[in-house]
Amino acid sequence: MRLRRFLLTACLAALPALVAATAVQAQGTIRIGMTAADIPLTNGQPDQGFEGNRFTGIPLFDSLTMWDLSSADRPSTVIPGLATEWRVDPNDRTRWIFTLRRGVRFHDGSEFNADAVVWNVRKVLDREAPHFDPRQVGVTATRMPTLRRAEKIDDHTVALFTSEPDSLLPINLTNLFMASPAQWQRFRDANPTAEAAWNAFAREPSGTGPFRMARFVPRERVEYVRNDAYWGDKARAERIVLLPIPEANARTAALLSNQVDWIEAPAPDAIPQLRARGMVITSNAQPHVWPWQPCFVGDSPLRDVRVRQALNLAIDREGLRTLLGGMMAVPVGTVPRGHPWFGNPSFQIRHDKAEARRLLAEAGYGPNRPLTLRVQISASGSGQMQPLPMNEFVQQELRQVGVNVEFDVIEWNALFTNWRNGCQHPSARGAHAINVSFAAMDPFFAMVRFWDSKMAPPVSNNWGHFNDPRFDEMIRVARNSFDAAERDAALARLHAAGVDEALFIWIAHDVAPRAMSPRIRGYVQPQSWFVDLRLPYIQ
Repeated sequence: MRLRRFLLTACLAALPALVAATAVQAQGTIRIGMTAADIPLTNGQPDQGFEGNRFTGIPLFDSLTMWDLSSADRPSTVIPGLATEWRVDPNDRTRWIFTLRRGVRFHDGSEFNADAVVWNVRKVLDREAPHFDPRQVGVTATRMPTLRRAEKIDDHTVALFTSEPDSLLPINLTNLFMASPAQWQRFRDANPTAEAAWNAFAREPSGTGPFRMARFVPRERVEYVRNDAYWGDKARAERIVLLPIPEANARTAALLSNQVDWIEAPAPDAIPQLRARGMVITSNAQPHVWPWQPCFVGDSPLRDVRVRQALNLAIDREGLRTLLGGMMAVPVGTVPRGHPWFGNPSFQIRHDKAEARRLLAEAGYGPNRPLTLRVQISASGSGQMQPLPMNEFVQQELRQVGVNVEFDVIEWNALFTNWRNGCQHPSARGAHAINVSFAAMDPFFAMVRFWDSKMAPPVSNNWGHFNDPRFDEMIRVARNSFDAAERDAALARLHAAGVDEALFIWIAHDVAPRAMSPRIRGYVQPQSWFVDLRLPYIQ
């Protein structure tokens, strides 16, 4: 307890002046301490992983399809956003028709219409477009790799075309945020290059979202005000202030000293103290996986399924949960038992060190030939939970079965970029695995982008260059299943095969712990990686 108090005091003393300046709270203002080390991009396609979508994507911009984040009691589903309805063309299953919401305007007052949708698709897919932005491609195209182009039908109807039949497209489109073409053009007229125009846009973004940007200080803070002209339900809070505080103890200290009202991922050992001080700790089951993703090429020892299975068996996940103060769920795959996609795998993920040692010996590893692994990790970041103590715990667990683990610790956004480069890229620096957590709320994000050979870098997130024709065929069947029951059955077969092949080292499922001032009201912790910032307010 004394050590924890000392750490919290030290972190508080080291907090930037920008946080201290918020100590006097404005009425209706919610101040949030993020895990990110910098403000995610505000140009319409955020970086910093899904923390970017949560804090600079969804609040400022809208997408054609959106996640329902209104309930804590049921999984989030896709609902209409800037599109009110959509359907696949029965005569051409690579063509989707989207009906757009009428009467929507961007923050700058310009109209949202089909031309705006075409413009926003071109910004990330059409290299010949005058507003094409390479920086937005990596964080967008990898999340919807089959999307090829958009075509205006009329002012309120647009057709989107895919490279192959893809029943998952409406889910993927939750990641394509609509930025104002008029605002960008205004900046382009005053700047010499498209890149400079996007930089200016990021300082004064214009979307259709429930909040508008009021102030932006790079690496320090961003402030939003309520968009009273929003087309949907209006936000309850008058203002949102986002502060990057990547270190868990520093976030905790900021909350205890009333410098913020809400923190992501509080320090686990500080949770009793936070509760004793009246703070509200929230968590919920959510589709979010904290794994090691193996490299399947070159001389990687993780090419051997016996090694991958052994690592899955060697970890005492209940012990890890104790380390995290209970703030995790124990995984048995990417999705839990009882989920429509779980299937019937024959390999059971569990804690069994004796079986782990047997499998490693069978693969040729033991005292005379120890196995050494290099894993690339981050010290903080979106969804990374508590990456240093968690990875050190796994390192100690694997040492007990004769596996030595070396870590390459890099900054979160660099790690996220490396994730898109793949394990054969120089940025991997010889890593046999990478520790990037991911949301698994839909089939593409949960499985397809990792296990489809066509999703190898730079297309998407098949970092390990996994290539198996059996998996490619199972994915093809799932993509071509436009009936929900048929698609679930196909995905269950895919997931079961992935568990049997131990295509990840599944370590934890995040439960999104947050700590909040008791003055915050109306907050809903959905079964999702995202939150609806329209709902909470300060009392």
